[in-house]
Amino acid sequence: MKGLGELERTVMEILWAREDAGEGAATARDVSRALAGERDLAHTTVMTVLDRLAKKGFLTRERDGRAWRYRPTASRESYVAELMLGALDQTGDRDAALAHFVRSVSEDEVAVLRQVLDELTAASGDGDRHRTESGG
Repeated sequence: MKGLGELERTVMEILWAREDAGEGAATARDVSRALAGERDLAHTTVMTVLDRLAKKGFLTRERDGRAWRYRPTASRESYVAELMLGALDQTGDRDAALAHFVRSVSEDEVAVLRQVLDELTAASGDGDRHRTESGG
């Protein structure tokens, strides 16, 4: 997945925050208003950034009268996971990079990793058991 420039990232953060708050899709004007406190940008600049993000596949858009409403195609967490996977792809030794990463996270993060791995293992075991029971 392609990276984001600084302004693109700021716009995406606004749209992800709206999704997290249950506010849904936003118009360019909504994004301009949200940016007003931190940046002084022309409305046309915001429209250009939103259009570029839609063309890159980060946003979907739908017509709302004369305006477009924009919504992220994936969550912030999904985007970050894609960046992490991309970084792993750039190393000659994925296993070593992954091991180094795991050694550098906090105990709380290790606990989260263990929980997710346990859930994946349990789900995988359930799937195996279901296939065996159903004859598949």
